[in-house]
Amino acid sequence: MDPKNPNREHRSTPQYGLYQRENFWISNEGKTPPFNTDPNKLEELAKQKLTENGWYYASSNAGQSYTHTVNRQAFYRHRIIPRMLVDTNKRDTATTIFGHRVPAPIGFAPIGINKIYHPLGELPVAKVAGELGLPYCLSTAGSNSIEDVGKANGDGVRFFQLYMPHDDELTVSLLQRAHDSGFKACILTLDTWQLAWRHDDIATSNYAFYHGTGADLGLTDPVFQMRLKKLGIDPIGRPNEAGAAWIDNVWHGRAHTWEKVKWVIGIWKQISGGMPFCLKGIQCVEDAKTAVEIGCDGIVVSNHAGRQVDGAIASLDALEKIVDAVGDKTYIMFDSGIRSASDVFKALALGAKFVFVGRLWVWGLSIMGEHGVRHVMRGLLAELDILMNVAGYLDISQIDRRALESFEKNYQMLPEKSKL
Repeated sequence: MDPKNPNREHRSTPQYGLYQRENFWISNEGKTPPFNTDPNKLEELAKQKLTENGWYYASSNAGQSYTHTVNRQAFYRHRIIPRMLVDTNKRDTATTIFGHRVPAPIGFAPIGINKIYHPLGELPVAKVAGELGLPYCLSTAGSNSIEDVGKANGDGVRFFQLYMPHDDELTVSLLQRAHDSGFKACILTLDTWQLAWRHDDIATSNYAFYHGTGADLGLTDPVFQMRLKKLGIDPIGRPNEAGAAWIDNVWHGRAHTWEKVKWVIGIWKQISGGMPFCLKGIQCVEDAKTAVEIGCDGIVVSNHAGRQVDGAIASLDALEKIVDAVGDKTYIMFDSGIRSASDVFKALALGAKFVFVGRLWVWGLSIMGEHGVRHVMRGLLAELDILMNVAGYLDISQIDRRALESFEKNYQMLPEKSKL
């Protein structure tokens, strides 16, 4: 709480915990905090702000949402063991990812079609990520051009998440554009060749690309522009058809294999001069081992936040097994279900070296655009800083399995979507 805390002399990052003091103090200036960052209240406020279809796309999960529910339940069975009388005046939240020193082990997960949530789409999100120094990951399903997002991110650390088209020339073009725009790693998502059956979206024909929204990343690609010309589709006069042609190349329903992954690794390494290549969506130990064998530099343990396979295992449970199998052989990251600093802490304790956050900043973007994203993410950073302070941990490297007491899996089937 004291801005002159000696912690400022020992760390390489801002004293994020002071954001708590800032929010406590501003009432003296006749101001109030932007909004409540409690995840449940944040979600409810986003629901009020969004259109029905915007809300459905943000909240829809595969099937009956059982994977989404178990993702959240998995965090609850692990409990943090606080340590007392530790000199946390010397703490620091910094870490490294692929040689980049970053102020916290938290990044912006790749989420597509951000124009559903705000007219400027990914641009304010990339801007805030760059401002905070946190890695930003752009989705192939983004609703701005790769180039514009790169500019908005400034000098930030940014990665490109690839949904691999079934058009190889288009894949090469996307990767070349990403490299030319300063993206420092490629992350190939494996679990979304096709969208899962999501009841609310289907019931409302809620597919933005088929209705002229969100295809800007593809429509600005020179190879795809040639494809449209060959099809005789004018993207200005026929935006629905152009959007459909784009997304049908991305979420195309055609399965790729490990041989295809080897091919795209080679392409990215050639284009980028050897920059990191990672796989996102790994849940199986054997898949993790294969990823290491074929030369992947990293793995994102993820089940797409429960949006792809209903009734799947919790991503946090998968993390434990994958870390045991290949944790010393590759850089392991995590996403799916993160809602708080304690969730970040638990994923790190179970062996992840880095954590991606998605829905939290989407809700912030939906509520208040750039300012909403900034408030949510500054709040999360403050919460992590404060958690390390009160729980007695000096730096990220100290957060390991000894920091947790873990109970047996005992997940109960719920009759409706969890509100967690």
